[in-house]
Amino acid sequence: MGSPLSRTRKTALAAAVVLVLSGCSGIGADQPSQAAPTVPMAGLSEPETLTTGLQAPWSVAFHGDTALVNERDTGRILELDAAGNQREAGLIEAGGGGEGGLLGLAVQDGNLYSYLTTEDGNRIERREITGSPGSLSLAEPETILEGIPSGPVHNGGRIAFGPDGMLYATAGDAGSRDSAQDTGSLGGKILRLMPDGSAPADNPFPGSPVYSYGHRNPQGIAWDGDGTLYASEFGQNTWDELNVIERGGNYGWPVTEGVADREGFIDPVQQWEPGAASPSGVAVLENSLFIANLRGERLREVPLDDLGSAVEHVSGEGRLRDAVSAPDGSLWVLTGNTDGRGNPGAEDDRILRLELQR
Repeated sequence: MGSPLSRTRKTALAAAVVLVLSGCSGIGADQPSQAAPTVPMAGLSEPETLTTGLQAPWSVAFHGDTALVNERDTGRILELDAAGNQREAGLIEAGGGGEGGLLGLAVQDGNLYSYLTTEDGNRIERREITGSPGSLSLAEPETILEGIPSGPVHNGGRIAFGPDGMLYATAGDAGSRDSAQDTGSLGGKILRLMPDGSAPADNPFPGSPVYSYGHRNPQGIAWDGDGTLYASEFGQNTWDELNVIERGGNYGWPVTEGVADREGFIDPVQQWEPGAASPSGVAVLENSLFIANLRGERLREVPLDDLGSAVEHVSGEGRLRDAVSAPDGSLWVLTGNTDGRGNPGAEDDRILRLELQR
């Protein structure tokens, strides 16, 4: 992947401009969030509801044109048809309580990959997808990576295949802050794996799946057309982050949070107060990065040619858990109002579909 430094590196002064653009006060964690007003959807259609009645959904992945969505607490894998009708394709038992459970999904070469919490930590499993659309099912699991620290909070959990064919996974610090700086631990990291779970030979730490470190609770990853990797991250009380991920990079936690301009650490390209953000899933469509926000209850769009700016879309839908690029070129957004921290409506949770209107 090419170096994004010339395009993305921001100084502390530029970061101050970012705070204004994103509606943050910049005064400190004890100040109330000052969210920017929602920008009219000049570039996105009004949301269309595809399906309803989901329980704590967490991720959407596509097997061809068929969408698979999971529920964090029930462990159900649901197959959606073109009309949004749901059918249970399988059940993956997970545990952990709190923020743990059945988390990220990814599909490659007819296999479903899942990131889940168990009594022995978080792990990644692989299952063959069998059958045809309308009658899909899942074969027995194969564990491809285990030993990722778990806890009631900060499990990370997003997985996705990159343009290099490798499987990437976000792992939170599971409440053990110092593990994020320990490259011998899988906690507080972004991991990079071969599809069989082994560590690629060109990873920065020989024999290790660790790709970057110093993360608190990253929950979104996506790539642009140049192969640059972006990740969203929950901060503690001061700053949530959008980072450009570099091989072997140290992103500061718990030594730094947000823009620190400190040698040895990579600063985020944008930051927000947690009340205006809590960024989870991210997706790239055309020339923009779209970030689903939980506490902020908004879809934030960041232009790839101006990573210090943002506009906001979608209001009145509550917490947003995931944003996904669909095979038809639309953007799917997963609400997260039934995760125990929202105020669910009668039809929650839902999947929303939006079209780009450039």
